Amino acid sequence: MDTNQYLEIFIDESREHLQNLNDQMLQLENNTDDIGILNEIFRSAHTLKGMAGTMSFNKMSVLTHDMENVLQALRNREIKVTSDLIDVLFKCLDALGYYIDNIVNTGSEGDNEFTDIIEELRNALGGNDGSGGSGKAKAEKASEKASDSSSSQDKKLIAINQYEQNVINKALDDGLKALQIDIALNKGCMLKSARAFIIFQVLERNGEVIKSVPSVEDIEDEKFDFEFSVVFLTDKSPELINKELNQISEVESVIINEVGAKPVEKLKEAATGAQVTTKTPEPGNNVKSGTSHGDNGTASKVNKAGKTVRVDITRLDLLMNLVSELIIQKTRLEDIGSQRDSNAYHEALESLERITTDLHDAVMKVRMVPVESVFNRFPRMIRDISRELGKDINLVMSGEETELDRTVIDEIGDPLIHLLRNSADHGIEPVEEREKAGKPRTGQISLKAYQDGNNVVIEVADDGRGIDIEKVRKKLVEKGMVSKELAGSLSKNEIIEYLFRPSFSTADKVTDLSGRGVGLDVVKTKIESLGGNVEVETETGKGSRFIIRLPLTLAIIQALMIVVGNEKYAIPLNNIKEIVRVPVDEIKQVQNQEVFLLRNNLIPVIWLNKVLGVTSDEKSKKYLTVVIVKKGEKLSGLVVDSLIGQQEIVQKSLGKLLSGIKLLAGATILGDGSVALILDVNSMI
Repeated sequence: MDTNQYLEIFIDESREHLQNLNDQMLQLENNTDDIGILNEIFRSAHTLKGMAGTMSFNKMSVLTHDMENVLQALRNREIKVTSDLIDVLFKCLDALGYYIDNIVNTGSEGDNEFTDIIEELRNALGGNDGSGGSGKAKAEKASEKASDSSSSQDKKLIAINQYEQNVINKALDDGLKALQIDIALNKGCMLKSARAFIIFQVLERNGEVIKSVPSVEDIEDEKFDFEFSVVFLTDKSPELINKELNQISEVESVIINEVGAKPVEKLKEAATGAQVTTKTPEPGNNVKSGTSHGDNGTASKVNKAGKTVRVDITRLDLLMNLVSELIIQKTRLEDIGSQRDSNAYHEALESLERITTDLHDAVMKVRMVPVESVFNRFPRMIRDISRELGKDINLVMSGEETELDRTVIDEIGDPLIHLLRNSADHGIEPVEEREKAGKPRTGQISLKAYQDGNNVVIEVADDGRGIDIEKVRKKLVEKGMVSKELAGSLSKNEIIEYLFRPSFSTADKVTDLSGRGVGLDVVKTKIESLGGNVEVETETGKGSRFIIRLPLTLAIIQALMIVVGNEKYAIPLNNIKEIVRVPVDEIKQVQNQEVFLLRNNLIPVIWLNKVLGVTSDEKSKKYLTVVIVKKGEKLSGLVVDSLIGQQEIVQKSLGKLLSGIKLLAGATILGDGSVALILDVNSMI
């Protein structure tokens, strides 16, 4: 049977095991004597090996086998946990990650066999390849012993009816073997039906299943605890079947008993038992189940309560598009409703509005993913960086449960990696420098996420040397970006803004970590493309804090609808601070920039008609309508002709042809069918 239909389950589970291995390995390095951590690592590696073997990914299976030998030797106290050995094991995890990425992209593992890593693993065992030596031999011996003990156990035979016994007798006459196989899954197994499917697949490759208890249908629906039995006809030896089944991940035990021939006339019809079947269970439709409790009678209810479904993001996008169309139609009805006076009509419209709002909220919750899925890769990264730089760095994370839209989650990984590397390379000082400054030897980087209204805030902070404002000022002059006179008059925040200019770096020498001249502009560009912004707080000698604000979602947003000339535009509400009316004669010219005074603050004026190339007559008015927008702490005033009001809009992409227009973040369809462009405030300020 084709294993490709289980490829997605294999990939998802492999990544989960790899992440668990990374996390546990970091703990092991700090708690070298903790046998519990070591056992957890061994179990994950063993499961990964079994999964790879079942899917016929032999290179993965070989690498994890050698890795397992080293782990077994560690468990037996034959070798000790050292940082160098942890480095080798981390190389294994990187190699396994490479295999999984290749499988995702091409369907195969690729050609790299990582013989150098395998050699390092065998050297860790004293150069023994395992053929007769310590780690591997003992691990295999222990495995064989476990298999022997399980196969020697006995279990009551399941009931066989007349028809089934006829089939067994005929098979025995033809020289086949009839076996009852009792299989117990690990109590922590999360995908029981998928595991059962793989077991049936292995069995059908070697023979024929004529009966299962519970029935195949119940196994598909996970209406069983963690054990099931089959009657199996095969020409293979019980030892071979036992070996193949024990290689499947999360199989706790396999007990095999031979079923003999019996005269059919002496058999009583079985009162109970599953129907004869050769059907293979389905893999559970990618359903991830909670742990079963109680007997079979109640297992189904408990499983249903704890189930979560892995859904393809394209299906969610389709559902979101349908919700978007519903909201557009709701807006259209509101426009029509303004021309009617029927109470029943308005009640129906209000009901539709409640339904669409609830449906929108429900879809958004489905799309929300904890930022933990991004954060969990960083402890390993910081550990590797600290070793490479020879620094002591501790990463503290909080708010991992904070949720963001899946589309945003997929994009924020790279900016966060850049900021964390920046903190480790530029921010945290070497140990000697920290001690001279009276700081702890170990530098601290904190990564924090929390929700703030309709935004999610992610902070990357360190207790390092901070940004040297004077050094940046000097670099600006050296690079010819500003004159010496202008540089001297720039404020601290204005100096920091230059750090986000393309190709600007304060590193004295370029390293792999400092970005090779690629500055923080990549962070700013990516975050602003997601509708967010970046702020910086720094204090020389104390550290720096980078604050990223992101919208909860990019799909459906609250916006202020405005008119400029004859065109309608939308400004995202989270960019707006307030709306004011300003007398035209209060607009003044300061250093070639038009500004007005608002509560003792100078607000730069942006004439939207000029920026957007739209004909307007706003200067003929005595008072201007100005929308005050913010980007971090920076404020600007957008001059508009008139306001339409606040509205929930569906944000649509402009497509590839218009993707390079910086002033626009997208478009939306209004209730009358017309299109309004959504302004990208970040690019204007």
